[in-house]
Amino acid sequence: MNLQDKQPAKTLRHSLGRWLFTSATAATMAVAMAGTSAFAADAAGNLHANQPGKGVKVQPLKSSIAEETFQTLLVMKALEKLGYEVQPIKEVEYPTAHIAIANGDATFMADHWNPQHADFYKNAGGDAKLYRKGIFAANAAQGYLIDKKTADQYHITNIGQLKDPKLAKLFDTDGDGKADLTGCTPGWGCEAMIEHQLTAYKLRDTVTHKQGTYSALMADTITRFRAGKPVLYYTWTPYWVSNVLKPGKDVVWLEVPFSSLPGEQAGMDTKLPNGRNYGFVANNQQIVANNSWAEQNPAAAKLFEIIKLPVADINAQNYLMSQGQNKASDVERHTAAWIKAHQKTFDSWIEQAQAAAKR
Repeated sequence: MNLQDKQPAKTLRHSLGRWLFTSATAATMAVAMAGTSAFAADAAGNLHANQPGKGVKVQPLKSSIAEETFQTLLVMKALEKLGYEVQPIKEVEYPTAHIAIANGDATFMADHWNPQHADFYKNAGGDAKLYRKGIFAANAAQGYLIDKKTADQYHITNIGQLKDPKLAKLFDTDGDGKADLTGCTPGWGCEAMIEHQLTAYKLRDTVTHKQGTYSALMADTITRFRAGKPVLYYTWTPYWVSNVLKPGKDVVWLEVPFSSLPGEQAGMDTKLPNGRNYGFVANNQQIVANNSWAEQNPAAAKLFEIIKLPVADINAQNYLMSQGQNKASDVERHTAAWIKAHQKTFDSWIEQAQAAAKR
């Protein structure tokens, strides 16, 4: 995995151009084809006669991160193709979402981070209550970054260097002399990791973890960067931030003094094969569903296991949202466009799910 997560403009344009387009047909792909046989419609990839989910309701959940809508919608569209009655998304934060799914109050969540959400998973009942197979999006990175200008000028490569009050003061935004770290929204899981590491690396006296609405905090951070001021922040991929503040060009990842994670991740080595250590294990995003429901719905369970979405495509869609294409209708259009550009892959998911229901 390349934690620099560079995506030059040319590559990004290629990724967008590969599947995103704005024609009306892209938003209305599923067209009923009256007068054709079910076999012919299946062959055309437009209508699947076998609908094992017919009459079964599905309740999807997601966190308050708007950029998770794209991934969730893709799963919802596939479930609808299988005949499931998919309800509108409900927003709850991760700890509550895991418990709601385990208790049968909701059906699935498409953005379970493994191992970051290991404590949420365990506390909700683990494998006895939750279904988790396959990898939806692989190698999600996260960590701390600062602006490259300050990094180069003061030779800062490791967050442990901010124990030095003089270096920490460079990132002071409120005048208290301490570095202000744009951190993680409470309830997401990453905030517990940051809090743990501030203590482990003895940074409490020199660094303040700024928590709140992440998008608003990052908007302020980007404004500071564009004004030529030093910035210190936490982020993850896939997400749009690294398309605005490009690692290696605008900002740099900071290493950590040693591996140190809380809870179920305690003892994990976060060092990469290249010897660098950014403090976080590379995560896989997985779909988590109610275990009993998955057993009763083998078609959906199979879909959850095999559906995959490249991190580069999530980054590209998230970037569009950051550039103003963030209305519900925009995300619906992006999802429809992705499906049409990957129709054979999408159809193969449906066929494999249908086959699982017949066993």
